[in-house]
Amino acid sequence: MSEEKKNLSTTYDPSQVEEKWYEYWNSQGYFHAEPNAEKESFTIMMPPPNVTGQLHIGHALDMTFQDILTRWKRMQGYEALWVPGTDHASIATEVKVVKKMKEEEGLNKEDVGRDGFLERAWKWKEEYGGRITKQLKKLGVSCDWQRERFTMDEGCNEAVKEAFVQLYEKGLIYQGDYIVNWCPECKTTLSDIEVEHEDKPGKLYHIRYNLKDSDDYIVVATTRPETLLGDTGVAVNPDDERYQDIIGKQVIVPVVNREIEIVADDYVDSEFGTGLVKVTPAHDPNDFEIGERHDLEIIKVIGDDAVMTKAAAKYEGLDRYECRTQLIDDLKSAGLIEKIEEHDHSVGQCYRCDTTIEPLVSKQWFVAMDKLAKPAIEAVKDGDINFVPDRFSKVYFNWMENIRDWCISRQLWWGHQIPVWYCQDCDEVIVRTKEPAKCPKCASTNLKQDEDVLDTWFSSGLWPFSTLGWPDNKEDVDYFYPTDVLVTGRDIIFFWVARMIFMALECKGEIPFKDIYIHGLVRDSEGRKMSKSLGNGVDPIEVIEEFGTDTLRFSLITGNTPGNDIRYRPERVESSRNFANKLWNASRFVLMNLEDFDLEAIDYGELNYTLADQWILSRLNKKINQVTELLEEYQFGQATQELYDFVWREFCDWYIELVKPRLYQQENSVDRQTAQYVTWFTLDNILRLLHPFMPFITEEIWQHVTAKEEESLMVSHWPEADSLVTNNQAESKMELVMDIIRSIRNIRNEMKVNPGRKITAILSSEVEGKLAVVEEGKDYIADLANIEELTISKEVAARPEQASTAITSEIEIILPLAGMVDIEKEIARLEDEIKKMEAEIKRATGKLSNPGFVNNAPDHLVEEERRKKEEYSAKKVQLEETLASLKG
Repeated sequence: MSEEKKNLSTTYDPSQVEEKWYEYWNSQGYFHAEPNAEKESFTIMMPPPNVTGQLHIGHALDMTFQDILTRWKRMQGYEALWVPGTDHASIATEVKVVKKMKEEEGLNKEDVGRDGFLERAWKWKEEYGGRITKQLKKLGVSCDWQRERFTMDEGCNEAVKEAFVQLYEKGLIYQGDYIVNWCPECKTTLSDIEVEHEDKPGKLYHIRYNLKDSDDYIVVATTRPETLLGDTGVAVNPDDERYQDIIGKQVIVPVVNREIEIVADDYVDSEFGTGLVKVTPAHDPNDFEIGERHDLEIIKVIGDDAVMTKAAAKYEGLDRYECRTQLIDDLKSAGLIEKIEEHDHSVGQCYRCDTTIEPLVSKQWFVAMDKLAKPAIEAVKDGDINFVPDRFSKVYFNWMENIRDWCISRQLWWGHQIPVWYCQDCDEVIVRTKEPAKCPKCASTNLKQDEDVLDTWFSSGLWPFSTLGWPDNKEDVDYFYPTDVLVTGRDIIFFWVARMIFMALECKGEIPFKDIYIHGLVRDSEGRKMSKSLGNGVDPIEVIEEFGTDTLRFSLITGNTPGNDIRYRPERVESSRNFANKLWNASRFVLMNLEDFDLEAIDYGELNYTLADQWILSRLNKKINQVTELLEEYQFGQATQELYDFVWREFCDWYIELVKPRLYQQENSVDRQTAQYVTWFTLDNILRLLHPFMPFITEEIWQHVTAKEEESLMVSHWPEADSLVTNNQAESKMELVMDIIRSIRNIRNEMKVNPGRKITAILSSEVEGKLAVVEEGKDYIADLANIEELTISKEVAARPEQASTAITSEIEIILPLAGMVDIEKEIARLEDEIKKMEAEIKRATGKLSNPGFVNNAPDHLVEEERRKKEEYSAKKVQLEETLASLKG
């Protein structure tokens, strides 16, 4: 191996490596994929982060999972395509652009018009939209940047129009007046799943409604008294015996004096409030459905700006909450308030601006979900699509089986403008993918396009195939679709996952992906959700700048289990950094001992494999199998743990130490060549196995380690296990040898023996096979336990009077104390240690005997004291045994 190859710097500096290799990989086209008849495809679509966003720790976790899969499959020989992109995020982006216009220009949307606003929005996107893309590159993502997409690029826009027209022509998209979630701040509708519900303290107002032509009255309870101005009915459960005699009668709405009917409806819960429900079809989704069943009038008393309308009579122009206050005062004055109770209730809020949602009746575009939901449910039930872990399929079914029609129109300008035109002369509705030149009914050219845009999730729902060029690019779609796996968080199963499934089945007639890997959220070290208000968020870029990308990635994946939340702990990041340094230093040692190593010149038939060689090759072979199987099962956290243990403990802590004597032999000796080859081969495969998880450090080391003229670790082949290499017997033997070494080292540590002092040891066993193994591994034992005189025998003829002993795996270990320790000093030290343990036991016993401490201290402190007492007691026993052996 050349001098240049073996020259690895003393310490690993990620800042000197990461940007260099990322630019190299990208410039060489390694991330790019094209249809290839000689390869099987592997396709994964990046969940498009908002163009307004920046990388957060959740993104880092999500993208790391995807990059691991992509790099692994690429190394396995697949034509691996990972398509990146960003989402236009209608509401979030419009809010930011409107705010910028107001602050910098003193203008609002209407001042500049639609074209002027969109010009500013596109400019904002170009200026700020690339931020998250740059951050993703720092994370090492190996996605195909040549295929980067944006949900409002020309291709995606054509796909959106095509899908809309297809669904409309099949009768699956319709326009109608319906109750919607309205955000008065964002001035747009929201889908049900874009409304976040939060329990808040409020009041339950019990209000009297007088019966017509009677001195009697009923009492209706409501949390929103201002809506009574739009009441057009009162509902009662038909089985409620209390109110049978008033069903069908008229009551008078307070203040506005409107006559409304009492109707019977199964929706009403007789146990809630008074069992009577005021019905305001224009301002409550349940009331709207009651109103439809009973043909009740719809009166809109709250406007789009949350201000009372003309229909609210004297309250017109008041904010909804101002109206509530004044109305309650008026009702009290009229003696119509029965009582007011404190009442916590669920309040819907806009997921973007936290404004309280106002349910309003509005003319909107909807997707009819009955027909679309059924095949989407069956695809998961039949196993065509699999949730990992499977428990999330229940969440999916629960939502899909109770799904309501999807409101897809938004009162915004930034987004996909609905491809519908209205003839201003004959009211014809024209739905086309291209703008019509004239009305097909009356030939008028006086056409106006619908001003609303589509819900952002409509375009995102087409993501698995619109990004491949559907409906025009047949070659890419045929080769790369359906995709293989979707990686996403559990929080968008409703928002996105379900919509991709039913849109794909309807538009493409195929599932969008085979597997859905659901991961949990990243929480802080205390288990809290990260948020700006708590100030507990973690900036991945800051972590990368301090510790490096590989360290962040490895720390996020280690210990992760499918579907479960993880806690971000700084100590885990430091542990991952230590692992990277361990790998680096071990690689440096290996390289320093490969100066005369020539892979091409090796005569494999002459190699002399020792027990240690057979052991490490067998262990490596099993790790290749294990890691591959774990990745196939999406067990990323377990895969990293297996690699961590193998690299740190078995390769670095054991094999490198075991192989050193042979590496230090004279050049060209068979033993040295064998040691060099096995060490190189193991390290080479370790780097391949680790590459998907830690791409930068592995590439840098591999460029020095590889003995072949290969371009990059990234496009090298994934290791394949060979059953002929597995050697369970060698593993069993080596485990026995290591147990002996560990036991001797433990005794040395307990006895405070200087690490440099050589000692005498006797190993004895009546089991013939065990002694044979000890004989085979005696050089390893002598070297790693620092023994100058080792005796191996079935029986010990002359047992030393003073010795420390242990038994492990049916082998008795006898270490004569003479010459190993100063016995008198050691006796004195042990007696001091025993006194310290006795004092600690007495202290802990006293605390635990104190009712004040046991009953009043936090449980974890009491438990900690119990644990300490047990540890001190066990340590005391151990010290006393050692002392007894010293005293003979």
